[in-house]
Amino acid sequence: QVQLVESGGGLVQTGGSLRLSCAASGRAFSLHNMGWFRQAPGKEREFAAGISRGGTVTEYADSVKGRFTISRDNAKNTVYLQMNNLNPEDTAVYYCGAVFKLRDYVPRRSSEYDYWGHGTQVTVSS
Repeated sequence: QVQLVESGGGLVQTGGSLRLSCAASGRAFSLHNMGWFRQAPGKEREFAAGISRGGTVTEYADSVKGRFTISRDNAKNTVYLQMNNLNPEDTAVYYCGAVFKLRDYVPRRSSEYDYWGHGTQVTVSS
């Protein structure tokens, strides 16, 4: 069992930056591939970024590539999402997900994740 708690959301102006954190507790964080998803009002949850167990593989949605950076610190059981050059289309609740795999694999479908946090709101004003 893994518990996830997101933090770092807030209100920022267009062009600004935020750094989200996802703190994990429970067993074997380093064996879980991690993902950041987001869900805007009236829309489905969508993949934003993901990182493999050891951090060697990262994946990004085209909409955030070049602006967002995902990283993890297995010693601190934490995964981060650095978000730069934000725009109003980035406004959403951001969720952290974890999937247990004995290999480096970053799923883009939310149905493949085993655990989720409760989310943190990111609002970008124009």
